[in-house]
Order: sequence, then C-alpha cells, then structure tokens
Amino acid sequence: MTVFVRVVEDGGFTAAAKRLHLSPSAVSKVISRLEDRLGTRLLNRTTRRLGLTEAGRAFYDRSARILGDIDEAEQAIHRLKGVPAGLLRVNCAVAFATAQLVPLMPVFMERHPLVSLELEVTDRVVDLVDEGFDCAIRIGARFESSLVSRLLAEDRRIICAAPSYLQRHGVPETPADLAAHVCIARTASQAHLNDWPFDGPDGPYTIRASGPVEVNNGEVAYHMTMAGLGIARLAEFLLGPEVRAGRLVSLLADQHREEPLPIHVVYPHRQHLSPKVRAFVDFLVEQLTPVPPWAVDAGEDEKTPT
Repeated sequence: MTVFVRVVEDGGFTAAAKRLHLSPSAVSKVISRLEDRLGTRLLNRTTRRLGLTEAGRAFYDRSARILGDIDEAEQAIHRLKGVPAGLLRVNCAVAFATAQLVPLMPVFMERHPLVSLELEVTDRVVDLVDEGFDCAIRIGARFESSLVSRLLAEDRRIICAAPSYLQRHGVPETPADLAAHVCIARTASQAHLNDWPFDGPDGPYTIRASGPVEVNNGEVAYHMTMAGLGIARLAEFLLGPEVRAGRLVSLLADQHREEPLPIHVVYPHRQHLSPKVRAFVDFLVEQLTPVPPWAVDAGEDEKTPT
C-alpha cells in the first residue's frame, strides 16, 4: 500500500523507487502483485505517463487515508512520550540549503534517530499546507500571514570578486567604476536583483548591474564568481566564508548599502506543534542564533554544528 501511494504521488516507478530506497523493478513487482491480489488493474502505464484507473483512484484515496491514520497514530504515541519521530518534510531555497542547512543535518539526524528527513530544495515558494510540508526556511520579510514564524538570523548582501578577476581587470574604487566591469547579472525573472544600492553624499542611489552573463540562481552566480568570471552581489551566507578565507574579495563595502534580509523558519499554525517540528526549529535556533556561522567576524572562531 505504501509503495502504491508513493508511485501515485511521485508520478512514476523510478521516482518512487528513489524515495523508498528500492530498485524500479522491485517497485514494479510490488504493484503487479498488488493488482494480482486485488484482481484488477490500478495503473495505466505508458512510456510517457502513468495514470490511475477508476479502481486505482478509489484504492489510492482509501490507502492514503489509511497510511495517514497510521502515521498519525504513531505520532500520537510519540507525542505522549515527547520523542521526535516520523517523517519531517522541509522546504528550503537551493542556495541556503546547500551552503548552510545541509552541513547541519548530520548533527540533527544523529540527535533524533527516529526522525526521517525529506528535504525539498526549490526557489519556488511552496504552499506548506497544500503540499504537505512541515516547515520551510524563508529568506525575506514576506510570507503568508497564516504561518507561524521564528526568526533565525539576518543576512546581508556583499559585492565581491575573485582575486583572479581583480588581477585581470583591476579593483573598482567607486560604484560608477562598475560600468567598466563584468557584473554577473540576473535574468528577467529576477531583474530587481540587478539594482545594486549604494549610499552617496546626496543620499541612496542604485547602479544597474549588467554584463555578458545572466543567471537565475544565486548558487550558480556564486560559482561563477569563484571561477573569476566577474563581480557579483550575493548573500553573505554564500560568500562570507570565502571572503574570510581570501578566496573572494569584498568590494565597495564603505559605500554599499547592505539591506539586511531576515531568515525565518515558518510552519503552519497548529495548536500542538509536533515534537519533530519543535525539535527541528529549536535546533536551527541553537545553530544560527544569536550570530549565524557565516557572519562571524574575521579573526574569530567560526561556529561549528554541535
């Protein structure tokens, strides 16, 4: 039943097999045995898509509810015991997940061995309730008013370049100098990130970053910057460790307006927060506050997961 529900929700045998840590052929055999036992076809299979038969839809609806009830029953027992357990579904932006969240997860999983983690990384803003997520990490001040939030840290943006780029092209001394440099810009969907803010004698103003390369992902822009392709304005949680290590050079810091961005963990409002979500939220607060590890001043020891 679990295999069947996973195949339906993941849209195919291969995706379900990865989630269940089985081979696609093993998943196919389970479904075939299930159909043989029920005496009816549950899935219509073609080379391009998988569809439910009428019987399959009825069986899926019942199965999903039954499995949900089983999970809820187990969670009820764990809540009585106060033990974090069960599947924890977390959503996070790609760059923050790879740079900061993933390195923390071995410590969290070791502390809570009864918790299984499903981490979905996407720059799309998901609907936590409709898509069944327990919590999400959101960067920026805007999120749904129906969600409960906990502030984890404040991030800032840094303008920087690799030493190899500066050796070839020189160091910009003023924001106006950026016009003569290769700035790694964002594509039209993120065009607002191309307005780099500065403070001048007459007040705040912006410089429009442009160059021969545009990307739609901060992590890609980070790797391009590390490779010496150009100058970028990116989150400190990506760049901070590289600047302190000398692999990137901070530029125009005395004129750049940083515009701090809050980082929250958010979750649907519930009267009784499950132990697994509470444990995860408390863990993030412990690891990222009051000073996040990427923002430690040069010369101080970096915070390591404990």
